[in-house]
Amino acid sequence: MSTVITVERPGMLATVQDWPGRVGYWQIGVPPSGPMDDLSFRLGNVAVGNPEGAAGLEFAMSGPAVRFSGTAVVCVAGAPVPVRVDGRAVPMWQPVTVPAGGVLDIGAASGPGLRFYLLVQGGISVPEYMGSGATFTLGKFGGHEGRVLRAGDELTVGGVNPNHVMAQPVPSEHRPVIAGRWEIAVTEGPHGAPEFFTRADIDTLYATDYEVHFNSDRTGVRLVGPQPDWARPDGGEAGLHPSNIHDNAYSVGALDFTGDTPILLGPDGPSLGGFVCPVTVVAAERWKLGQLAPGDAVRFVPVRADRAASARALGVSRRAHLPAVFSSGGDGDDGVIARRDGATSVTYRRSGDDNVLVEYGDPTLDLALRARVHALHEQLAAQRPAGLLDLTPGIRSLQVRVDPDVLPVRSLMGLLGELEDAIPDSSRLVVPSREVRMPLSWDDPATREAIERYMRGVRADAPWCPWNIEFIRRMNGLDSVADVFDTVFDAEYLVLGLGDVYLGAPVATPLDPRHRLVTTKYNPARTWTPENAVGIGGAYLCIYGMEGPGGYQFVGRTTQVWNHRFPGASAAFEEGTPWLLRFFDRISWYPVEPDELLELRADVAAGGPGGVRISEGSFALAEHEAFLAANAESIAAFRTSQSAAFAAEREAWASAGEFARQAGEKAA
Repeated sequence: MSTVITVERPGMLATVQDWPGRVGYWQIGVPPSGPMDDLSFRLGNVAVGNPEGAAGLEFAMSGPAVRFSGTAVVCVAGAPVPVRVDGRAVPMWQPVTVPAGGVLDIGAASGPGLRFYLLVQGGISVPEYMGSGATFTLGKFGGHEGRVLRAGDELTVGGVNPNHVMAQPVPSEHRPVIAGRWEIAVTEGPHGAPEFFTRADIDTLYATDYEVHFNSDRTGVRLVGPQPDWARPDGGEAGLHPSNIHDNAYSVGALDFTGDTPILLGPDGPSLGGFVCPVTVVAAERWKLGQLAPGDAVRFVPVRADRAASARALGVSRRAHLPAVFSSGGDGDDGVIARRDGATSVTYRRSGDDNVLVEYGDPTLDLALRARVHALHEQLAAQRPAGLLDLTPGIRSLQVRVDPDVLPVRSLMGLLGELEDAIPDSSRLVVPSREVRMPLSWDDPATREAIERYMRGVRADAPWCPWNIEFIRRMNGLDSVADVFDTVFDAEYLVLGLGDVYLGAPVATPLDPRHRLVTTKYNPARTWTPENAVGIGGAYLCIYGMEGPGGYQFVGRTTQVWNHRFPGASAAFEEGTPWLLRFFDRISWYPVEPDELLELRADVAAGGPGGVRISEGSFALAEHEAFLAANAESIAAFRTSQSAAFAAEREAWASAGEFARQAGEKAA
């Protein structure tokens, strides 16, 4: 009979995690999750004789009291905490036997460090969701009912075959060094100087002890530090702030500047977004993100990517080389591995030691570039070389994630060069493209509530407050809010990426450039966004896949784009996939009242179609380019008017001291 663990006191942020988590779904907005400090987690598993990825429990700050129905061998690893078995103090980092009926009590972490782990011989048995038992609480799946543990919960031990090695303590020299001041190895890129940041910005980044902000979690660790001066005045079509770019894939461990705020993206972070990332933590050092506590100091140290330790290493080899690595400096190439000229230029950007961001053309919204991305994506997916982990397309880029121990970046670059030579003319692109009609509750009460929360809790004087739709009108030089309404409902939006803000959330742009309303993103971002809010950021529209932070300007709310019943069936969703939309779908809207939308959302939750209407079709780039040519004059006139309004808004911001205010807030 399996041993049952009964939770008598859950501790804080207690979740089931496994390693490496949920791999292979980055392109549709499902993060890997897994232990935030994978090093401590894996060492604890090895100590009890488990495979290093077996499911265990993660806690932050304060620990649990759990009762075991049968005899169990456990190990507590991570930040230092007091551990007791039936009131008797026992050590961390080594296997401990808990008798049948015994209680394991883990106290509070008083520092240094933040997270710690309970590993049990045999692992924790939980159902797999999309290939992993890791908990993603924001998505409400994985682990124990997709949530943090509560008092009274019961977990079952077992289901994992032991390594057939004797349980033994973790050698002291293998244990991670946890402190209050951290040096973290990073590689340059993907977005460095002089394109996005000034040289002085990058020098300051490496010379600064950043402070860990209290508002940090598994999605990202927010840092406090100097504001960049930036190398450009704005993000152009991508938004008014210079941090804004056309959406591309992120790496876990990327330092993401959301406006002027630097955030280290964690294992529950977004896969796609429109902000620049000057440096990326190497894979072997990402465990440190899990131990960064509020008030800790963080110093980024540039290293050469080819000298980074293997993320697989558990022992001294993981850090024995660090003095040499830390003294070697970075790659000295501003994060650009290579550039390639031609009819369509290619830039290969480094994002850690395990990602290459392949970027096409100039930073403009050009569907021919997305066609090129699609062609490369298809070729790599067809070849599927050993060591390829994820392929995540953005607007004009494809992020290729590899296991560098199996497929080194040098070898990947050779393969990418061969494939580039074989890519056909993108103008011949014809792809399946469904017509997806969806209900939209215009200026929905839930989005109004989100704006009100933002004004109460973040800032009340933002230029986009108190009404995002009026801000959109002003930025685009439209005569009335009714014109914004007509533009949104007349448009047909082509889906260019998924997972823009998690869980199959599309980033889409109108096929007709005269419908491309351009806005800037919130700075700072919202702390709360209702599920399935619809917003515009830069030249793109997004449907938020779930509740969470966000920065797009609201226009309304729609029905679910993620099947929360999965693996149960739901009428609007394809069998076997919880995401509604596909790349190159064409979304259009029809208006509904707020009460009607709530009824449609309830219908989706019950397995119905929720008012979504889908018909098959195709998209041909050549036909689209012919349309652009036929309407070139009116498109140019619209863009000229729009650019003038954008410039006027930027001037108004400067006159009102908006840029100076942001700089002053950051300095404070």
